[in-house]
Amino acid sequence: MNGFILRGGLIYDGTGAPAYSADVLVREGKIQQIGKGLAAEQVLELNAEGCIVTPGFLDTHRHCDIAPMRDKNFGEIELAQGITSTVVGNCGLAPVPLDPLQHAEFYEYIEPVVGPALQSVNTSEYKEYTKALEQSNLLLNMGFLAGMGAVRYAVKGFSSQPFTVTEQEKAQKLLEQAMDSGALGVSLGIMYRPECYTSAQEYDALIQPVVRKNGLLCTHIRGEGDNLLPSVQEVIGIAQRTGARLNISHFKATGLRNWRDKIFRAMECISEARARGQEVTADFYPYDGGSTTLLSLLPPVLMEKEQKFFATPQGRERLKTEIYREHAGWDNMVLSIGWARVLLSGVKGVRYATCQGMTFEAAAQKNGYADPADFMAELIAEEGAGAGIIVLSMDWRDVEEVASLPYTALISDALYGGAGNPHPRLYGAFPRMLQKFVLEKQIMPMEQAIHKMTGMPAQRFGLNDRGILRPGAKADLLVFRPEAFFDTATYTAPCSFAKGLDHAFVNGKHVWSNGTFSPNAIGGRLLRREESKMESECY
Repeated sequence: MNGFILRGGLIYDGTGAPAYSADVLVREGKIQQIGKGLAAEQVLELNAEGCIVTPGFLDTHRHCDIAPMRDKNFGEIELAQGITSTVVGNCGLAPVPLDPLQHAEFYEYIEPVVGPALQSVNTSEYKEYTKALEQSNLLLNMGFLAGMGAVRYAVKGFSSQPFTVTEQEKAQKLLEQAMDSGALGVSLGIMYRPECYTSAQEYDALIQPVVRKNGLLCTHIRGEGDNLLPSVQEVIGIAQRTGARLNISHFKATGLRNWRDKIFRAMECISEARARGQEVTADFYPYDGGSTTLLSLLPPVLMEKEQKFFATPQGRERLKTEIYREHAGWDNMVLSIGWARVLLSGVKGVRYATCQGMTFEAAAQKNGYADPADFMAELIAEEGAGAGIIVLSMDWRDVEEVASLPYTALISDALYGGAGNPHPRLYGAFPRMLQKFVLEKQIMPMEQAIHKMTGMPAQRFGLNDRGILRPGAKADLLVFRPEAFFDTATYTAPCSFAKGLDHAFVNGKHVWSNGTFSPNAIGGRLLRREESKMESECY
């Protein structure tokens, strides 16, 4: 057979236009024709009547940087929910350009996010990392961002000191190498070490190699709670001064006292920037809780303390003193949402494995601690950077407001740290979008939701041959019945696959058929910046 025809489906083409009935003819990995009554010789015919046909979903914020080379069944969780392309290197927490043997401290820090390092894979250079991805028999398409946190660590470790001229030049050279290797842009993780020590003015200089090549600036901002507004203003200022195209990652307002307030003020700030002609966009995930590392709860004054410090009586008392007070310019998640909204999602050791999925209050009580801060100190002393958490920090009504904005795209922000009780977004973010916002809440029409999952993120990252169904585009395609396509993962039972996807194709390869994963149908490829014209269209 030479290609295939999807016959009689309802086409949502990814542009946001209304659906229409048509056939889709695919040959040699590309869409050849779309129309009614298509005829072609020597092609397989698949009946899509009663189903919708969409572009494959693009998850442009997923932390599976190392997973294709490490996880045997990588691709199954993703394809079950319709993800055919993803972008890694987010939040500055990337494994490149660092050697896991020489830079073990940083790898330990990011392990709850990207998972354990592979010493057999060379991640010390971007060209070697991309080569390893290409040789890993990708089942999905994967693009990458240069992670600024990793770049800063490569140059100056976890030092809090400003960049010297020489260090700045070294960092710029690394970003230049990333862009030459096909990076789609750069990600900042200003909330995390060591980037929390970087000033806005330093970023202005550092990101110049990315701006020159029209790469996207993706930002995990400095604060998403009490400091949401100044944090949004900070990255808009960086983008305005440098001319960068800006995307604000997982846009939200955290903390009970900020609900139904801060998000609207931040929206106004973005609207003003867009009215000035800046390209400022954002993305979101369809949940009211996020996932991160335990160390993100650590107050700034304690960030540079060694792990063993928290095993001492002085360390425990200092932690309790600092975590129960406010710190200027830093969002204290414990004070803003309380321990009852912080769940322990994953640990490396066996000592606290049975506490995974429990709130910090419950886990502390189980282990004989009256104050959860004492349990946190014990966990840091025992686990170091290895513990992951889920923070139920958002108001669902705020999430709906962000989802409805014309410039927001869907992401999962899924972590691959191997947590025993991971965030459910790892398994189900994309079908949840359709079930929650379209079918259940009716917040937006199907064509708008599909656009936020396909054409919008593809355009934003310069992947102009994906995300839209049109002749000549790459044949990343999904076939499903919306009412039967749903997520099953929850906060209490997160490791549960999405259900109801009939077919998925990656570059024309049939990788998913009626609930069956086809790991031998190798269809993925590395998505490099130079392969696409970066045609900007500010949504």
